[in-house]
This record gives sequence, structure tokens and C-alpha cells, in this order.
Amino acid sequence: MTFFRSARLTILAFAALGLAACVDSSAVEMVAAAPAAPAAPRSGEAVYGTYCVACHMSGAAGAPKYGDAVAWAPRIAKGKDALYESTYNGLNGVMPARGTCMDCSDEELQATVDYMVAAAE
Repeated sequence: MTFFRSARLTILAFAALGLAACVDSSAVEMVAAAPAAPAAPRSGEAVYGTYCVACHMSGAAGAPKYGDAVAWAPRIAKGKDALYESTYNGLNGVMPARGTCMDCSDEELQATVDYMVAAAE
């Protein structure tokens, strides 16, 4: 059994070497040297519409509804830094950390909080 595994690994190694020899090295250097284009940050409205709307439009689990000045007032009174922290870390075991947007940057989450706060002021 081990002989066959060894033989398969040897064949795979030679196949990989053969494929590597077929690649134009200048093309590989060009790809490696090309900087990755930064993705444009998503707007607060875009993040809200994708990740936050389900709870903040319906008020699910006590989430303050979008645009509801009365529900948002005590939260806004704590300051934006407190709102940002709640967004990053979650809140009371109900609101999930990062509002379920695990690939959102802190700046995108801040823009989303700012978007929701502006609608309630």
C-alpha cells in the first residue's frame, strides 16, 4: 500500500514540475508584481441594506427600527463611539458582532452606524 502511495506522490510531483516548466516566467513575474486593486468601501446604506435591514426594519429582537427617533434617542445619547463598539462586538447576546458582516471594515461599519443615526436624528 505504501509503495502505491509513494508512486502516486512521485507521479504528482513530476506532473507539477512539468506544468511549472510550461509557464512563462515573465508572466508570473508580471502577475506577482501587479498590486491588487483595493476594493471600494461599501457605503453605510449598502451595508445596512445587506446586513442590517432584516432586524432594524422590523425591530426584531428589540433592534431599534430604522428612522425611529424615539427608539434611537437613548442609544444616540451614549455617543457614536459606544454605538461603534456595540456594532463591532455585538450587544447583549442579541445583536451579533459586526452585525453579521464579518468582511466589513471598521470604517464601513462606522458609515453604517452613521447612516442609521442620521435617519433617526
